[in-house]
Amino acid sequence: MNADTSPSNADVQATIDQLWIYPVKSCAGVSLDEVELTDTGLLYDRAWMVVDAQGRFVSQRELPRMALIQPAFKMGQLVLRAPGMLALHLELNVAEGPLKVRVWDDEVQACDMGDLAAQWFSDFLGADAPENLRQLRLARFDPEVRRPSSARWLGGREAGTQFADGFALLVTSTASLAGLNERLVAAGQAPVDMRRFRPNVVLSGLEAHDEDRVGPMRIATDGGEAAVIETVKPCQRCPIPNIDPDTAHSSPEVNDTLQGYRQDARLNGAITFGMNAIVVEGDGQVLRTGQAVTADWKFE
Repeated sequence: MNADTSPSNADVQATIDQLWIYPVKSCAGVSLDEVELTDTGLLYDRAWMVVDAQGRFVSQRELPRMALIQPAFKMGQLVLRAPGMLALHLELNVAEGPLKVRVWDDEVQACDMGDLAAQWFSDFLGADAPENLRQLRLARFDPEVRRPSSARWLGGREAGTQFADGFALLVTSTASLAGLNERLVAAGQAPVDMRRFRPNVVLSGLEAHDEDRVGPMRIATDGGEAAVIETVKPCQRCPIPNIDPDTAHSSPEVNDTLQGYRQDARLNGAITFGMNAIVVEGDGQVLRTGQAVTADWKFE
């Protein structure tokens, strides 16, 4: 998309409806009215991660009760709360010794958050977990480490992320969720909310799944500056959307419904919802709900 494209002649005109970060990978999200954009995504998004005794990341796939851990920010601290637990307070910029961790196929050097955090997560998540997941630790992403996104989807460019599955951002739309809920209700199921899909940027003003086919998106930030994010890869869906974020109980109706209309040939028929995106411009800019987003259609 030409950087001079104005809102009046762009193919797509949308608005930022919601902004979300997930400070601890696979735990509950935090809805924000504004947040700083960095070259690896939104500030503090997936900056922490729970790992097993071998340093491998764990998620709601293995431990659905992670959905019940609610982060918040207060006076320079990350505060974690969970049912039946005293709150865990962690200084935002303090960590202990080095800890080697694995996220999918990537092994990176991270920072250990100490024995108190390890015990807190082990107590809440480990009691009913398989034996290999009873001893857990919390890692902090090391800002000196570069974790590149998959080159397959970047067309020769470079982009990075922290502990997200693979890319800096996940973008979806209110219309895409509405389309799913129409199908769920028609089948006699309850509607779901956007928390099931763990996006970072939710757009309004699009038709359902228009985010699949837009080119670079220009966001009109304050002071005349612009941020540009670009969708690069459809987001393949695992069982996590089936997990109720309020109860941590799983039932199959969400993915079963998506299976009927969201099989994506680009991923060999896997079901997708939302698009992974990279940051092209705007490191340090502030994104806010209500900001205008413009783009042109992407033709492949």
